[in-house]
Amino acid sequence: MEFVIVTGISGAGKTSVLHALEDIGFYCVDNIPPSLLNTFYELCEKSSDERMKRAAVVLDARMGNSFDEFTSAIETLTHEQHRYKILFLDASNEVILRRFRATRRRHPLFPDSTMYTIEEAVNAERNLFAKIKMSSDYLIDTTFLSSGQLKERIATLFLENELSMLSITCMSFGFKYGVPTEADLMFDVRCLPNPFYIQELKYQTGLDEPVREYVMKWEQTQTVLKKMFDFIDYTLPLYKDEGKSQLVIAIGCTGGKHRSVALTQALYKHLSEGKNKVAVHHRDIEKL
Repeated sequence: MEFVIVTGISGAGKTSVLHALEDIGFYCVDNIPPSLLNTFYELCEKSSDERMKRAAVVLDARMGNSFDEFTSAIETLTHEQHRYKILFLDASNEVILRRFRATRRRHPLFPDSTMYTIEEAVNAERNLFAKIKMSSDYLIDTTFLSSGQLKERIATLFLENELSMLSITCMSFGFKYGVPTEADLMFDVRCLPNPFYIQELKYQTGLDEPVREYVMKWEQTQTVLKKMFDFIDYTLPLYKDEGKSQLVIAIGCTGGKHRSVALTQALYKHLSEGKNKVAVHHRDIEKL
């Protein structure tokens, strides 16, 4: 059975994730009381309905004062050796606040009289969920993701996915837009020759052959790639032995359109040849 607990910061996109999971065949329940988590797991496990063999539940700050029950329910699942994964959704405070202002919805911690602003409520929620975030199997930062990109990430992780299989995401990004907080490994390739300053290449991307040829023709690029591949090839079995579910490898350049994209594509091709479960995501390629 595949059982996913979706949680995280309010406004980070849990509802969108639940819809995406439904689209790929998960039986989904939103805002289940923590005290019913184990009961629901056992119902899914014993059900003769195959649709319930892939289930996802959302538990978040709407549980109010039942957070201790949440952690206790997780501990019970672990103690009884039930198979489950935790997917944690996060985003920057700036984006969270903007989303709340746009929807005009009340933060779930607002009933607490000690909360005076949305920002205070968000920070309190971060403190509340800090340990859950640290122990999560999958972490997705939605700060820079469109709804379509988020849906793609969910499909990559869970579509025909075995819970025991390490899912690798190769991500390109631009440092000017901020580093991806969900990255497990991060490489900075701003040291390589930049095609941005070549007029005919400036408005192309690392997916275009002329840019790829320019980036790859330099000896320092080939050396960086070789050392990167050697390091990743050595550490991948270690991550698998440790039982890690998701590995995000991020490669960054200045704008996230040229060098990082070309090298990320090369890494994706290299890992795909090794029969890994791997996906590629170019976070900032469409930004100006």
